[in-house]
Amino acid sequence: MTLDHTKLLDEVGWRILAALQEEGRLSFAELGRRVGLSLPAVAERVRRLEEAGIITGYRAEVNMAKIELPIMAFIRMNTPRDQYPALIALLNKLPQALECHHLTGSESFIIKIVVTSIADLETLIGQLSAFGQTSTSIVLSSPVLKRVITREATEIKG
Repeated sequence: MTLDHTKLLDEVGWRILAALQEEGRLSFAELGRRVGLSLPAVAERVRRLEEAGIITGYRAEVNMAKIELPIMAFIRMNTPRDQYPALIALLNKLPQALECHHLTGSESFIIKIVVTSIADLETLIGQLSAFGQTSTSIVLSSPVLKRVITREATEIKG
């Protein structure tokens, strides 16, 4: 963490981050009330957090089942290095691919996808298998979702 980030992430900065992670649509007036700053002061703090790249955006959380994408799966890929660019190009074109992470270990990538049906999942796996071996896990439930990152996450206790 740079010195500038250290200044931005004081106790108030962390409280701003927590509040916005919980409810990204808070007005500056309400956010200021929650963290003990005036509207202009909190607006300036948020602007600085955005400029530093600490806050990277504000998004709606969508219930995939309600928009007819009830099946979520993680596809692990073991892909030869020379196939990485082509695989990533395909994933950037697939609207079902929500995330892709490059990994250490025996697999190259893990891809989070949503689909309308098992048949669509099978088709998608077929497309991806052209880039290497796949292993798929279908999500049954998600008991821990999108936790708020707090200062404590930066401190390892042992």
